[in-house]
Amino acid sequence: MRTTKQPSLLRLAAASLAGTAIEFYDFFIYGTAAALVLGPLFFPTFSPLAGTLAAFATFGVGFVARPLGSVLFGHIGDRRGRRPVLIGSLLLTGLATVAVGCVPTYESIGIAAPLLLLVLRFVQGLGLGGEWGGAVLLTAEHAPAERRGLWSSFPQIGPPIGFLLANGIMLALSATLTDAQFAAWGWRVPFWAAGVLAAAGLALRGSLAESPDFLRVREHARVPLVEVVRDHWRLVLLTAGALAVGYAVFYAVTTWSLAYGVERLGVSRTVMLACIMAAVVVKGVLTPVVAVLGDRYGRRPLCLLGCAASALWMFPMIALLSTGEPLLMFLGFVVAMVAFITMFAVIAAYLPELYEPRVRCTGAAVGYNLGGVLGGALTPIVATAVAHGEGTPWGVAAYLTGIAVLSLGCFALLPETRPVRKAVPATG
Repeated sequence: MRTTKQPSLLRLAAASLAGTAIEFYDFFIYGTAAALVLGPLFFPTFSPLAGTLAAFATFGVGFVARPLGSVLFGHIGDRRGRRPVLIGSLLLTGLATVAVGCVPTYESIGIAAPLLLLVLRFVQGLGLGGEWGGAVLLTAEHAPAERRGLWSSFPQIGPPIGFLLANGIMLALSATLTDAQFAAWGWRVPFWAAGVLAAAGLALRGSLAESPDFLRVREHARVPLVEVVRDHWRLVLLTAGALAVGYAVFYAVTTWSLAYGVERLGVSRTVMLACIMAAVVVKGVLTPVVAVLGDRYGRRPLCLLGCAASALWMFPMIALLSTGEPLLMFLGFVVAMVAFITMFAVIAAYLPELYEPRVRCTGAAVGYNLGGVLGGALTPIVATAVAHGEGTPWGVAAYLTGIAVLSLGCFALLPETRPVRKAVPATG
């Protein structure tokens, strides 16, 4: 029995991982471009600080769109199945990302340039809002209960791979092109590459089987969002608040610190990207390890531990970042990433287990993406604004610590969901 099920589960996990890697590549490449180049090209009439803030504002629009995407694709996932969500979300995000790489700059078409960026970033967010729910649920609902944490962690490995791929291309271009070449056309190359990646992802996902949990539901919710709001509103708010710290920590490290290090500390783009990417590699490697611990010891204890570690580490991380020394910055980043993944490695199993199957795609995805609005959309903007003065930006550390404490309280109010292992009767 085991030999017949395991290969299909491996293929499913690999396809989910590849798809999330591609979609998050699309999403992350915009964040990196916003930190490095979009301000001067699309908001040239602004001061350098205001231009960066404006670029991060368009970055944040993607997070605002994600809950709307989770409602749209969650409805499809709860009514028509998880599999159509994977195809539609990947196609939408891929097309929007390629289009970003084709938008003329402000110098060419004026105010239409940033407006087009805004629209395309919104479409990116819609697609990504559906991606997480579809990929995670399809994997989690196929996995055996006692190993659900491990198998559902595969889609969670996709984001760090997408981040490394996006920033690896940016790093290579930054290291080989002059500043003028990078600003003229180099930054567009990673966006164009998204088309090839999306085509590969669609080919991988075309033959996936539908979720058994979805097929077992006898009566599907007519309007899943209505049921979620009516019956699970408290759960949605708690999960959104609980996940906010993960987004805040991740984007403080990968997006805000990149802009801060280059613009304020005078560290080269190459060095900053290398430090951040090395920390993300550690995060990706640890993801399945922490997921196994979640299967053994529970989801909630690890989430509480990750929140507490984040709250304690934000001030030391900012102090290490402010030195501008690569090894010290890497140390600050890597500990923050370990705290982050202690929570997010088990979230892919935890959130689906909190919701009943008939509204699971909508409920889990809406809670997950609302957390992104609270933590991901606001963090680069708030951090950039708070850090505009001279000296160490302790205000950023205080902001991140406050979000960690909020998330800790929300996780404390959520129940444990790990299936209880049945005792095996003694023989003999």
